[in-house]
This record gives sequence, C-alpha cells and structure tokens, in this order.
Amino acid sequence: MNDDVITIVSGLPRSGTSMMMEMLDKGGVEALTDEVRTPDKDNPKGYYEYERVKDLPEDTDWLEKAEGKSVKVLGELIKHIPQGYRYKVIFMERHLDEIVESQEKMLIRKGKDRDDVSKDDLKDTLKDYRAILKEQISSHPNMEVLYVSYNDIMSHPEPVIESVSAFFAGELDKESMMSVIDEELYRNRAEE
Repeated sequence: MNDDVITIVSGLPRSGTSMMMEMLDKGGVEALTDEVRTPDKDNPKGYYEYERVKDLPEDTDWLEKAEGKSVKVLGELIKHIPQGYRYKVIFMERHLDEIVESQEKMLIRKGKDRDDVSKDDLKDTLKDYRAILKEQISSHPNMEVLYVSYNDIMSHPEPVIESVSAFFAGELDKESMMSVIDEELYRNRAEE
C-alpha cells in the first residue's frame, strides 16, 4: 500500500459504505475509525466512522493520521477535502429504490417521521445529488476514483473484489474481503 495515499469511501447514505470500509479493513487497508457510533439494527457490524470527518472544512488536521488508511467521508463533505494529499476514492452506488427503502426503515426504527416527499421525488433528488458528488470527485485534481456497485457485490462479488484489489495494485487479501459479505444483511432489495 502507498503509505502517503488516503483511501476515502463515500456514497449516498445506505449505499454500502460501512460494508466497503470493513472489506478494506479486512483486506489490508486499515480503517481510521473512533467507534463513537456503535453498531445497531441498521448496521449490526458497525458504521466505521471517524467523527472528526464531520468537522470538515474547519478541521483537516486529522488527514495526516489517515495517510495509508481508509476513512469514510459523507458525500456532502467530499467538496471540502483539501488538495494537499493524494486520494483513492471508492464511491459506493446502489439501486435508488433500495436506498430509499433502507432510509425509510431506518427513520421508522428511530421514531422519526419521513418528510412528506414521495418516493419518486426522493429518488430523483438522490439521483441528481449523486451526479453532483461524482462531478465534485472528478474535478478534484488529486482523486483517483473507483465506482463500486453494492448490488454487484451482493450478486457477483468475485469480479467486484478483483477490481477493488486491482485498484490497490493487487495487494489486498481478497479472501478476507469476501468473508465480510453477509447475504442476511441485504434486507432492502429492489424488485427484479
């Protein structure tokens, strides 16, 4: 691994970022996490978050600690990643129907009301937002990006893991990455 490269895992909420963080951690890219946000019913294996990320752009001192490691960065914060480092970005994608369904179930479990926005309107908003995030990543001069489909991981994991490993010059432990995938946690599937 390049010790000076920071690996960022990002994507829309509920798109498989926590799973990818665990896969990278098991595969050989240590996760920068503080375990403040603990596992729950929505993410029984944990969130793999580092709280200081949420303080971007004001706090960037933690980036030095992230060199050679992976860190989850919420999509809305990608635009605040400074140019002083080199980054590998794994951007997680997932069927928007599944994201909407997963978010809705999570809100219900937390006792929160869903805004009075139709599922179709929410999907359109998420689709537009995802395009904005991709543009922000592609316009950053120090970011190399790999787009990874959560749905492909769950249906055909071997070629996806192979492509992720290739993104890291083939240095990842693919068998350990494969062990992370848990079909029982794929609870919000799009109708086929």
